[in-house]
Amino acid sequence: MRFDAEQRFDAEVDHLLGLFTDPDFYATLTDLPKISTPELLDHRTAGGRIHISYRQRYTGDLPAAAKSMIDVDKISWIEELSFDLGSRTAETQLKPDHYADRFSCHGRYTFRDLGRGRASRRLDGDLRIRVPLVGGRVESALVSGLKEHADAERELIEERLLAAQAILARVDAKRGKDAKHKNGKAAKGSKAKKATSAKSGKPDKKS
Repeated sequence: MRFDAEQRFDAEVDHLLGLFTDPDFYATLTDLPKISTPELLDHRTAGGRIHISYRQRYTGDLPAAAKSMIDVDKISWIEELSFDLGSRTAETQLKPDHYADRFSCHGRYTFRDLGRGRASRRLDGDLRIRVPLVGGRVESALVSGLKEHADAERELIEERLLAAQAILARVDAKRGKDAKHKNGKAAKGSKAKKATSAKSGKPDKKS
């Protein structure tokens, strides 16, 4: 089953990418519907790409007809993400902990600059559940859960982005204040030196 999901944010696209490549970010995605909080397993940079992997499990429900063939408590996976910052994309693959012969999912995230300080993250994916008679209904249930999760996740991410932007604004303001103070001290020192030179009748030496 092919599917897509898009999230839009009030943030610059590079700030959005910075958030999703921050390993500390994923543990903050708590109390969201249908999918558990990510458990970070790996974060590394290799070959010009950033690789992140984490474990999650499905916490939603399944169609009654599927429960005799699939234990919902065993629907868990490791998601492997590979970010290419140059192209602003990330390849994703879900590797199931159980039912590896029946479950597969992969796709690509695309991060886009929408202009005026806005950006989007779009997922184009392909989910397959190979179970006779009910596979299609399980796919629909899982995709519905993924989209519900993505909608709730977007609000949480917006909060994280606003908090990060506020911190950056405070850091920039402090840097500007420190630079202004430093320049002011330098200007006062130069004036004092010139005044001293004028009183002594000696010309001010310039380096």
